[in-house]
Amino acid sequence: MNGETVLALPLVSLRGLVVYPKLLSHVDIGRDKSLAAVEYAMEHDRLLLMAAQLDSETENPGYDDIYHVGTLVKIQQMLRLPGGMVRLLVEGISRVAINGFSEKKKYLEAAGEELEEYSTSSLEDEAMERIMMKRFGEWAENTKERDELAEKVRSIEAPGERADFIVSQLPVRLLIKQQILETVSLTERLRRTATILETEIDISELEGRLNAEVRGSMEKQQKEYYLREKIKVIHKELGDKVDKDTEAEELREKIRKMKLAKAVEEALLKEVDRLESMPPMMAESAIIKTYLDWALALPWKKETKDRLDLKEAQIVLDEDHYGLEEVKDRIIEYLAVKQLTKSLKGPILCFVGPPGTGKTSIAKSIARSMNRRYVRISLGGVRDEAEIRGHRRTYIGALPGRIINGMKQAGTKNPVFLLDEIDKMTSDLRGDPSAALLEVLDPEQNNTFSDHFIEIPFDLSKVFWITTANSLSTIPRPLLDRMEVIQFSSYTEDEKLQIAKRYLVPKQQKENGVTAAQAKFSDAVLQRLIRDYTRESGVRLLEKTIGSVCRKIGKSVLLDEEKKLTVTVRNLEKLLGPAKYTETKIGRRDEVGIVTGMAWTQVGGEILETEAVAIKGKGSLKLTGQLGDVMKESAAAGMTYIRRRAGELGLDEDFYANTDIHIHLPEGAIPKDGPSAGITMATAIASALTGKAVRHDLAMTGEITLRGTVLPVGGIKEKVIAAHRAGIKRILLPEENKRDMIHVPQSVKDDVDFVFVRHMDEVLHEALVRS
Repeated sequence: MNGETVLALPLVSLRGLVVYPKLLSHVDIGRDKSLAAVEYAMEHDRLLLMAAQLDSETENPGYDDIYHVGTLVKIQQMLRLPGGMVRLLVEGISRVAINGFSEKKKYLEAAGEELEEYSTSSLEDEAMERIMMKRFGEWAENTKERDELAEKVRSIEAPGERADFIVSQLPVRLLIKQQILETVSLTERLRRTATILETEIDISELEGRLNAEVRGSMEKQQKEYYLREKIKVIHKELGDKVDKDTEAEELREKIRKMKLAKAVEEALLKEVDRLESMPPMMAESAIIKTYLDWALALPWKKETKDRLDLKEAQIVLDEDHYGLEEVKDRIIEYLAVKQLTKSLKGPILCFVGPPGTGKTSIAKSIARSMNRRYVRISLGGVRDEAEIRGHRRTYIGALPGRIINGMKQAGTKNPVFLLDEIDKMTSDLRGDPSAALLEVLDPEQNNTFSDHFIEIPFDLSKVFWITTANSLSTIPRPLLDRMEVIQFSSYTEDEKLQIAKRYLVPKQQKENGVTAAQAKFSDAVLQRLIRDYTRESGVRLLEKTIGSVCRKIGKSVLLDEEKKLTVTVRNLEKLLGPAKYTETKIGRRDEVGIVTGMAWTQVGGEILETEAVAIKGKGSLKLTGQLGDVMKESAAAGMTYIRRRAGELGLDEDFYANTDIHIHLPEGAIPKDGPSAGITMATAIASALTGKAVRHDLAMTGEITLRGTVLPVGGIKEKVIAAHRAGIKRILLPEENKRDMIHVPQSVKDDVDFVFVRHMDEVLHEALVRS
């Protein structure tokens, strides 16, 4: 075969192994392409090309990832192992220069030319062979298999094969073994092998002396100490300077290069001095090393450059979220002020609102719009102050708190840092984490934040702090005072529709592998999903529901059903089952004692029908429908107002002595409470007592005092939208709530007549139908 070009032979790349000609070698094969190459060879002539990889970690090596001199081998035996692996016994045939290879479907094919061994001087070859054999004998004397090795070498006649065998038995690096494989000149190969043997003999002798010297000085120390002493002796033999402060000097150099503040640098250098002065076996040595690793990993000076282009920042914010104008305006304002002043402390914002309204996700968009790093930690359930400030180093396993850990993750001193669920923290005997946050979120103090573990002031003043909460009621007042609160109200139906069209539908189509043509969501379909299947404040359930529809459409497409599913209003029940919610509709005629009120819930606004009946009795006021204490008091206040105005309403002054009033709010299984139903219940009582009907297309909200004054209430935007959706054409609101109309969509304001009232007399004038 010598001199011929080897064509189209399957290639197996080897990890940490060199196969030599004329020698038998065991090779374990596990990678798919290598297994395919073996299978091909077994089905044909059992011939393979084997070449070592430059880097054993490379999983799929290319031409540049292997040595270009390999070995032509023949498979003698093949044994299948558990786990799909194969063990081969191969015999080397010749050296091969690999010129290139091509990738087949399952394996690699290589092309190459066989390399012939040549000699420049037979006399020199004989001399080098004698030297090589002499040194091999000296080396083998220190091995357990010396007799077996000597017999094997004597059985090999060719000098080149002897050299290959000797190198294959030596504990040398892969590169050295590969160099011997690439050495085609017999003379040079013998010389190199002799040199390698001489080096190995020296190493063996040195190792023996080192072992003896170290054992003599050990005095029964632990194994770890023995190894350290051994390293010292090695350095001594090599002539290196053995000093204890090599590691310490490296740390000092690293600290000086960081150009830290003088106080920080001095504190860290002091810790390095302590580390240098104590034995490495001491437990405190490991603690100091951990401390220095943390301290040097913190971004003391590194910060990202803000994107100050306001228009570009606005575009990024609008790309990810629809609406949320107040939040976006605040971010743009911050960037504008920073551009004008060139320096500005990071703000501390608190996003408060129902779940699913975009509080957490907008924080990530804010970081992207400002070109800053983003870090998020969840504070839900945190009850230990050490979670925030870290543990002191006197404790075993002490580490920094979540704030410092987050700054390390960010890698810069000015990230957008989100403290999620800040209202879910609790306190116990281990301390109050909210108190620890006072320093973090105080602009006057956080430039010198001190973590118990680091114990060096760290500047947090350039961090853009954002906290999120569902309610302000559980946040301590001192902590709340440090934050700028931005309310996230429930999304309106129109906002949910736009969010679904712009973000949720494309996202779910992509995630579930369906096209826009296969799963087409019309406005009517999305409105039905919003109204009848997902009654929530945010859009999380809406996104899940859209995803469910997309999955069912995808299944229909793959099953190639004759009648493929489509997304229409008619077949939503087929896709999702019957509607989960029904819209409350107003009555079609004016009735006595029935008033439409408005309520706010976590999932948005609702209209709430209030019923009142006057019957003969002893003057009692009965309330049903699972009403809370506040609503019961509102009903009592309304009753007192009606008694006070009995004459003006045409009632007997002592009507209450022989009349019972029963007020009921339907859906009795649902608890109800709040301060906004006062005028509603008072109107229902007045209607029941006077016999005058109440306008069916009118709704109202507001609290009442004993004098009849109408007080403002909250949730106006959500209440008004719910009333408009139910078909209400006229709404009574407290005069002081006129300021809240700025948040009501213009389309609703154009379609509804709003009446603002100051007194209960005005309410009755508007609500009761005059005969």
